[in-house]
Amino acid sequence: MLTPLLLIPLIGAIAISLWPGLPSQQARNGALIASGAALLWTLYLFTQFDLAFGGFQFHEFLPWLPALGLNYELSMDGLSLLMVALNSLITWIAIWSSDPQIERPRLFYSLLLLVSSGVAGAFVAQNLMLFFLLYEIELVPLYLLIAIWGGEKKAYAATKFLLYTALSGALMLAGFLGTVWLSGAKDFTYYAVMGHDLPMVWQGVLLGLLLVAFGIKIPLVPFHTWLPDTYVSASTPVAMMLGGVLAKLGTYGLFRFGLGLFPDAWAQFSPYLAGWAAVSVLYGAVTAIAQKDIKRMVAYSSIGHMGYVLLGGAAMTDLALTGALSQMVSHGIILAILFHLVGVIETKVGTRELDVLNGLMNPVRGLPMVSALLVLGGMASAGIPGLVGFVTEFLVFQGSYAAYPVQTLLGVIGTGLTAVYFVILLNRTCFGRLDNAIAYFPKVTFSEKLPAYILAGLILFLGIQPNWLVKWGEPTASLMVANLPFVTTEVVADEVIQQIPADVQPDGGIALPIATLPTLP
Repeated sequence: MLTPLLLIPLIGAIAISLWPGLPSQQARNGALIASGAALLWTLYLFTQFDLAFGGFQFHEFLPWLPALGLNYELSMDGLSLLMVALNSLITWIAIWSSDPQIERPRLFYSLLLLVSSGVAGAFVAQNLMLFFLLYEIELVPLYLLIAIWGGEKKAYAATKFLLYTALSGALMLAGFLGTVWLSGAKDFTYYAVMGHDLPMVWQGVLLGLLLVAFGIKIPLVPFHTWLPDTYVSASTPVAMMLGGVLAKLGTYGLFRFGLGLFPDAWAQFSPYLAGWAAVSVLYGAVTAIAQKDIKRMVAYSSIGHMGYVLLGGAAMTDLALTGALSQMVSHGIILAILFHLVGVIETKVGTRELDVLNGLMNPVRGLPMVSALLVLGGMASAGIPGLVGFVTEFLVFQGSYAAYPVQTLLGVIGTGLTAVYFVILLNRTCFGRLDNAIAYFPKVTFSEKLPAYILAGLILFLGIQPNWLVKWGEPTASLMVANLPFVTTEVVADEVIQQIPADVQPDGGIALPIATLPTLP
């Protein structure tokens, strides 16, 4: 059930790269077919997913290098399902958004599909070392995508991205190795590690390594300095993948391995995590206000919105964590539409500077539909009711206020500041008088607007019907919270045990240490 998520884009990448003399349009069509097939398979998984069960499903196990504790082991819960769906959607959107006449098309589309395959595998990996390998697979392809097809300062941005991501991987590997060695686990299987009761000092050290590692990937302040250069230098499709999907590997890792493996230390660190989230939210918003480049402004906005995800995780309530999981999807969709529209504006107008752009809403000589969609994306990012951004942020704030009222109020202030910089962006870009010196812009074709139409439709639909988004992650969020040491929510022990695949142990027994069971009332 889960292996096709990796194999479909991987086979597509291999076929496109090895097909001799493949024209640019045919390479693009092949990539669209491969990514579309992966998206359809993901939709099929939604129909087979059991919403009544918050644990892992579709378990796959294959011995690989047992002497090293490395096995091919996949499973999916609500968190994984949402992230896989986001990856499949954004990959297809990014390929469609690419220039049909792009240089070296076979290499470009092969690298995009390879990134998608690695990310999908990471989201369903149930072996710590397998997650690390898949986490690192995207490093070189993304470096090449930025260094070859990027814009100004592409070599500098690609090198900076490479160094930061390599450091993130090294810290994560150290945390995983330390966890396995100190716990005495026989291999790197997730459930073989998660239940061991390590001393709090070691839990704090290991969790600290993972916080820094995944904090770089998200990124959160002060590990964010690679983000603006990388996002701005990357081409539109690559920027959509970076912000819409790759950043979610960081938040996914925090919840899956930080909260999942070290719930005691997470509970101790939670006040500091909430403060860290508030600082990131305010810093991202204030810095975005000061930008003159609209792409850089959108890039800085990402820092703030990922802070909401951390705030929801720090609050450790069902509602806040459900909001955090939903916010990851919401942020990916909103950031994708904003980067796509900024790319269209740059292509048609020739600039991204706020001091130059104006009057794009002009119905005759401007880009009226692009401007209207940009207004929608800005409103969603600012959390306007009726759009998906409002729903997810409200869930986070509602769930975190009781635990951390000050940090939550700072997050609400960050939402207000988000509205400020998007009002600045929209007022200067879309409204005002169109400069007669650049009177007529090339028309935007339906093909160029299609990705924005799809994403805008999701923003509206999930804003009006949020349960279509929230219901997939809610059971998993409840189960995560139930495993925290201080929780007294009524949980049936059998439901917790049932999420463990029966074949985790050689004798078919259940490998669930008693320490991982939630406290029952």
